[in-house]
Amino acid sequence: MRWMQRTWVGSTITLALVALFLTGCPKRPEVVESVPKPSEVGTLAPKVAAPEGKSPTEVAAESPEAKPTETGAVPEAKIAEAEVKPEASSGVQASEVKDIYFDFDRSAIREDSKTLLNENVEWFRKNSAAKATIEGHCDERGSSEYNLALGERRARAARDYLVAAGVAASRISTISFGKERPFVLGHDESAWKWNRRAHFVLSAK
Repeated sequence: MRWMQRTWVGSTITLALVALFLTGCPKRPEVVESVPKPSEVGTLAPKVAAPEGKSPTEVAAESPEAKPTETGAVPEAKIAEAEVKPEASSGVQASEVKDIYFDFDRSAIREDSKTLLNENVEWFRKNSAAKATIEGHCDERGSSEYNLALGERRARAARDYLVAAGVAASRISTISFGKERPFVLGHDESAWKWNRRAHFVLSAK
């Protein structure tokens, strides 16, 4: 009987110790992976300052190739600048005085040429020491004698316009070269229209 009591007491103690051990053992911490939501990616990612952008206009302005060209310029403009070489001390700028052009076999001043002549008048008023020789030119059609006379009429028409606008006649002289000095070489209207002209050669003398 005592043996059974001892066995029961021992079992009870053993169960109590096992229960105490189980309740006293710390639980392993649960590991939870924190994965950012898609909406949080933008806020969690480090912000990097974007480089200062330049507009296409600014880039084009800084490009060495983006320089004004002479495309579309009147072909004879370069020739006119080469022919007119006033003295360095005169201060005369030939590029400020515009040539005018005429219709075929005509010496009448065209409406578009009047605008250019008005600008020339203003230039002469601002440059009171400057003088000019107006050259009359023609295209290649017709005889040399006829074109010399036509070129003279064209030069005189341009001079008369300036004088009527207030430029002193003593400052303007005329000469005709007829068809002998074309500005543009060619045998069609694309060349002829530039050769029918009154060309201004400036001088401060």
